[in-house]
Amino acid sequence: EVQLVESGGGLVQAGGSLRLSCAASGFTGDDYAIGWFRQVPGKEYEGISCIVSSAGSTYYADSVKGRFTASSDNAKNTIYLQMNSLKPEDTAVYYCAAKISGDVCYYYDMDYWGKGTLVTVSS
Repeated sequence: EVQLVESGGGLVQAGGSLRLSCAASGFTGDDYAIGWFRQVPGKEYEGISCIVSSAGSTYYADSVKGRFTASSDNAKNTIYLQMNSLKPEDTAVYYCAAKISGDVCYYYDMDYWGKGTLVTVSS
């Protein structure tokens, strides 16, 4: 069974940085898509980034492009989201999710989800 556990959330001032981690276990292959999503209570999930292993590519939402960087460390089975120049509107619960043999990250189509980590950006 695949398990994803996020960590690294917290309170930060606007303009600051945080790095989120997503520890993954139970993967049996190397064909996957790993996405970072965020959700503000009462709103839909917003896709932030998507790492597609088969393409060797990473995609970003326009709202975070140039500020956030997703990466993976296969030796540690961990996916990271480096968040710089944070804004109050980045405040949300952040989730990592995995799609086995996937090449896109649609929140409604992911196979596995972590429980999320809260990021709060103060103005």
